[in-house]
Amino acid sequence: MRKLTRITVFVLASVVILVVLAFAYLNFTYPKVDPAPELTVNPTPELIARGEYLANHVALCMDCHSQRDFSRYSGPPTPGTEGAGGDRFDQTMGMPGVFYAKNITPFGISRYTDGELFRVITTGVTKENKALFPIMPYPYYGQMAEDDIHAIIAYLRSLPPVESQIPDSKADFPFSLILKTIPVNASPQPRPQRTDEIAYGKYMATFAACMECHTPVEKGQIVAEQAFSGGREFLMPGGVIMRTPNITPHSTGLGQWTEEMFIAKFKNYENNAYTLSQGDMNTIMPWSMYAGMDTVDLKAIYAYLKTVPAIEKTVVKYEQMND
Repeated sequence: MRKLTRITVFVLASVVILVVLAFAYLNFTYPKVDPAPELTVNPTPELIARGEYLANHVALCMDCHSQRDFSRYSGPPTPGTEGAGGDRFDQTMGMPGVFYAKNITPFGISRYTDGELFRVITTGVTKENKALFPIMPYPYYGQMAEDDIHAIIAYLRSLPPVESQIPDSKADFPFSLILKTIPVNASPQPRPQRTDEIAYGKYMATFAACMECHTPVEKGQIVAEQAFSGGREFLMPGGVIMRTPNITPHSTGLGQWTEEMFIAKFKNYENNAYTLSQGDMNTIMPWSMYAGMDTVDLKAIYAYLKTVPAIEKTVVKYEQMND
């Protein structure tokens, strides 16, 4: 009996030691990405203009890193808060913790070198070597051309400083350990020529992270074989579930849409983020920001989406949760 007890204690102690060692290994060796590069961005007017376009109408940095006004359709940024951060994502939205969008005006990023900004944008690893939750779509930004990331950095440096104090994000355990393993080194790709419409459209759709919202998620992971088929759920105020639409070329998605219809859908919201009335449904899709996308870029995205695998899926866009 004593021998059995000693064996049991030994086994339990061994398990505890292994768990502690595994915890220490994850905690002290991850995230595993290369050091920030030596980089100095030359903020030419042309580069800043490119960055302004990308940050406001494609990558939508200003979508999360501002305070969105959801009293208006599509929740456009509240004037004066652009880049100041503060958007909160928590367990009520299905998040494994509480995460805040940081201040990305010069007030918040002045302590970062250009190389450190490049690394955090493209790998999700901060100056302090902490991993960001990938609601910040750095896995997509890490595939972009280096000069486009440089442009965003130049633009962010040009913003007027806006003072704000943003709480630290905190992941729930055990996801706090898993989070450390998510960042990987960036794999920048050259930006295709606009004349190569489908390749360029894929590049712009990746930059805009279209797949991220328009693909269902299981256990926190994108279901890659259902890419662009929609159905990802977001909890809206009032207990309403909003699901993203199917944007594959199936008839239940974009199959019946012409290029003109696709472009018009975006441009309809240019300068048109109207105030909602009681009972109106809202959306997290930042239409008023995407509306500023260049028509050539929208055409290219449409051309690319027409080439992705067609998936049959009829999506019920809004559904009231049961009490």
